[in-house]
Amino acid sequence: MKYQSNHDVKVLFMGTPEMSGEILEHVIQEGFDVVGLVCQEDKEVGRDKHKEAVPTKKVALAHGIQVFQPHKIRLDFEFAKTLGYDVLLTMAYGQIIPQGLLDLAKVGNINLHGSILPKYRGAAPIQRSIMAGDDETGCTLMEMVAAMDAGVAYDIEKIKIEDEDNYTSLCKKMAEAGKALVSRDLLKYANGELKGEEQKEKDVTIAAKIKPEDEHLPLYLSVRGAFDYVRGLSEEPGAYLLLEGKKLKVYKCHIENKKVIRAVGEVVPDKKKLLVQFYDGMLSLDVVQLEGKKKMDASSFINGAHLSDHILME
Repeated sequence: MKYQSNHDVKVLFMGTPEMSGEILEHVIQEGFDVVGLVCQEDKEVGRDKHKEAVPTKKVALAHGIQVFQPHKIRLDFEFAKTLGYDVLLTMAYGQIIPQGLLDLAKVGNINLHGSILPKYRGAAPIQRSIMAGDDETGCTLMEMVAAMDAGVAYDIEKIKIEDEDNYTSLCKKMAEAGKALVSRDLLKYANGELKGEEQKEKDVTIAAKIKPEDEHLPLYLSVRGAFDYVRGLSEEPGAYLLLEGKKLKVYKCHIENKKVIRAVGEVVPDKKKLLVQFYDGMLSLDVVQLEGKKKMDASSFINGAHLSDHILME
C-alpha cells in the first residue's frame, strides 16, 4: 500500500517529557493521523503533591487525542490492539516496550533516540554526552527491536554542543532535530523508502540511567570535567556537593582559572565568588541551592552563608 500523504498515515505516539511533547505537536501539525498517545503516569508536584499531567498528555488533550497511561506497559497494552495504527513512533517514553506491542504496527516501529548511535545507547544519552565533554551529538531515527537501541539507523540529525549548553538547552535542540527527522522521513518510512544502516557493535557505548548517587559531583574530576558534569545535570536534577553535611546543588558554574592553591574540594576565599578547588584549577559555582533553601546566585549565597576559612566540600 502506498501512502499518498501524511494524512493517510496513522501514528501511535509514545513519549513523556517536554521534548517529546514538542515532537508530538509537530507530528500533529505535519498532518499525520495520531490515533493515540502512550505516556508515563501523571507526576506528583509541589508541597501538596497534586497530580500534574505530563507534557505530552497536555498536548494530546489539547488536540482531542486519546491518552493511555499504563503503569507497566509490558503488562498492559491491550488498548493498542484496537487502534489500527500504521507506525509506532516513540521519543523518551521511559519504559522498555514489549515485543507484543511492537508486533501490532502495520508498517513498523521507530524511535527518535538522543544520540548518534551506536554511541550512548540507553536511558540517559543526552546527559552522558554533555558529562563526557562531547562537542557534538545528534538525534537518530532508528528501528525499534527487542534489544536496547540496537535497530538499524535510518537517519541522523547532528547537533553541536556549545559550552553554554546544559541538559535543558540540549533537550530543546534535540526536539528541533527530532522535528526535522519527522518532516524528512516519517512518510518515507511508512512507504518503505528508507534504507537502514546496521549499527557497528564494536562502537557501542552505554548511557546508563542517572541514579541519585550520580548527582553527587565527584571531586576527583578535572575542573573541566566538573564543569561538564554540572552542565549534564542542569537544570534537572542538579549536581550537588556536600557542604557541612548538607546538599549544595549546583545549577550553573564556570571554570575560573587553572590555579592550585588549596586542597581539592576546599572553598577558596572570595567576597563575591564561590570558588572550589579541583586538582588542576578552580570552579566557580554561579547558581546554587542549599538544602532547604531557595536557588540563588553565588554572591547572595556567600552573603548569607558566613563561610569560615578552610571549609571543605565533599
